[in-house]
Amino acid sequence: MKFWKRLVLTLEMIKFEHSVFALPFALTGALLAFRASHLAGRVFIGKMLWIVIAMVAARSAAMTFNRILDAEIDARNPRTRSRHIPAGLLSPRFAWAFTAVAVLVFLLAARALNPLCMKLAPIALGLIFFYSYTKRFTTLAHLVLGLSLGIAPAAAWIAVTGSLDWRILWLTAAVTFWTAGFDIIYSCQDYEFDQTEGLFSLPRRFGISGALWIARIFHVTMIGCLAALAFSFELGWLSLAGIGAVILLLLYEHSMVKADDLSRVNAAFFTVNGYVSVLFFLFWAADIYFLGMRA
Repeated sequence: MKFWKRLVLTLEMIKFEHSVFALPFALTGALLAFRASHLAGRVFIGKMLWIVIAMVAARSAAMTFNRILDAEIDARNPRTRSRHIPAGLLSPRFAWAFTAVAVLVFLLAARALNPLCMKLAPIALGLIFFYSYTKRFTTLAHLVLGLSLGIAPAAAWIAVTGSLDWRILWLTAAVTFWTAGFDIIYSCQDYEFDQTEGLFSLPRRFGISGALWIARIFHVTMIGCLAALAFSFELGWLSLAGIGAVILLLLYEHSMVKADDLSRVNAAFFTVNGYVSVLFFLFWAADIYFLGMRA
């Protein structure tokens, strides 16, 4: 019983349910690859299952590693001192064990997908673990986090086809700028703490108002990348409608956050971005499906 309690606490700590953020973009990459590769449906479903397992395992490993590495910093931050490890609810030893198991599951999933996925798996792990160190030495930490999620669609394409098509990198870029943008918004909450601790972030470098403008620029760039993606794959009006939905949600997200009022940051970060990824996937999956039916 004690083990299960620790496991539940670990899943709470890493906000396991937020795997939804990047997963729909990875599945979109997989669907685009399926359309291009003409795999048998049964084979593709099996690959989709392994892609989901790999994605969830990689995120779980990265998030737990981040919480372990940041435990001392979190303990000094009033906003994060109640997190499970600094609060004493979960031991670092159990967290390390969970990380190791998640890494093993990720590697098994990569091996099950294809040889290229297995070869690239250590590089992917290296990138997502590297992010946890970046706020100690670079203002570009937000973009590193973005790339950590952004590689998911490209990885899904490789998982389905066994190779890489440059066109899917538009989706990698879109997810990178989307994630970096909302991470900047979220990090505005720690502006004063980052200054005190000497941690690197765009809000600390440019101030909250300047950082919010950079987040807006990143999200505009995301929209441009999505448009280029739709054009490169010759998708139809449903994909454009999906981009329109993303634009409306991002406008709403930015309207919720002001330089002098960060009280709605959590709603902007957690709720709106969940809708962004899910609605994007639904529109694009429908477009890819109907396009395939027309073909």
